[in-house]
Amino acid sequence: MVLFLVKPHKQQGVALITVMLIVALCAVIASQMTARLQVQMQRSANISFNQQAYWYAMGAEAFTKRVLITALTEESKVVHLGQIWAQGETTYPVDFGEISGEITDLQSCLNLNALRAPLSSSKSGNGSANGNKNTNNANANKVPARIAFEALLNHLQLEDVSQFEAESMADALTDWLDTNSRISSAGGAEDNDYASREFPYLAANHYLASVNELRVVAHFTPNIIEAIKPYVCVIPANDLHKVNINTLNSEHVELLQALLDSTLDEAQDILSARGEKGFASLDDFYNLPEVVKLENFNDKKDQFVVDSEYFTLNASASFNDSFFAMKSVMKVTNNKYIDVISRTVGRN
Repeated sequence: MVLFLVKPHKQQGVALITVMLIVALCAVIASQMTARLQVQMQRSANISFNQQAYWYAMGAEAFTKRVLITALTEESKVVHLGQIWAQGETTYPVDFGEISGEITDLQSCLNLNALRAPLSSSKSGNGSANGNKNTNNANANKVPARIAFEALLNHLQLEDVSQFEAESMADALTDWLDTNSRISSAGGAEDNDYASREFPYLAANHYLASVNELRVVAHFTPNIIEAIKPYVCVIPANDLHKVNINTLNSEHVELLQALLDSTLDEAQDILSARGEKGFASLDDFYNLPEVVKLENFNDKKDQFVVDSEYFTLNASASFNDSFFAMKSVMKVTNNKYIDVISRTVGRN
């Protein structure tokens, strides 16, 4: 019998290698656990910071309600740019961050959802005897908001937007908003038009939720949408067409020109005569010499008000390295109660 003896020092070498492998494995596991723990801690901190930024933005919303109630209590029958809510963007420092907010009147612009409104019986005839016959015939089957929208597109003198293209855009938007699947006119678009695209979809046949929704409506391009954004807006689920003459931005005179079907100079003269606190009543606006001399103003006077019930808050808040942006649409009832009817998270 032959015996093979293993030298002790070789056994010790194998044991040493095994111990080193175990130590290395433990080190790798510990390193991974530490890295994952750090990630989880950072994630928890980010969630906490973002939540704090969110509550800062909600605080701005609550503060906005108080500001609006205060302003409308002091002057219950009129809303104008001289009130405390109309201070532009304001920033407040807070612990480890800041809160910024800007309140705007949602009735100082053209509500695109108003193109969904049904045509009133008074507008369904052949037009007023005092107006231009051809113009009235062309507009006989159009709601006032649509007439103003087409005029606005023409007055802005956008590139590649002719009178025909403006009518086609209004047709397409009307079809997008209305409840039926019938094309309103030659420039309109309904389900069949959108379903035949490379990435098919259907017409909403409902109110717009945002001006950005125009991107999926026929004939509207990004350049056109950006150009009209300062002049138009969306009141959620509402076809209200009442523009506050007191809060209409003086830099957006083309909108007033479109609403009145006037010249640019006539619209500028009216805004210049408005004063810091605007008109105390609609009669003051109607009796303004610059307004009295306008032709066919009686057909357009119902588009205007001197008070508002819809406002928008664009709020942003930062806390440490977290940022939160929010847009809130508010409705004022009886100058006492404010309901938030829409919230949109994000910069747009």
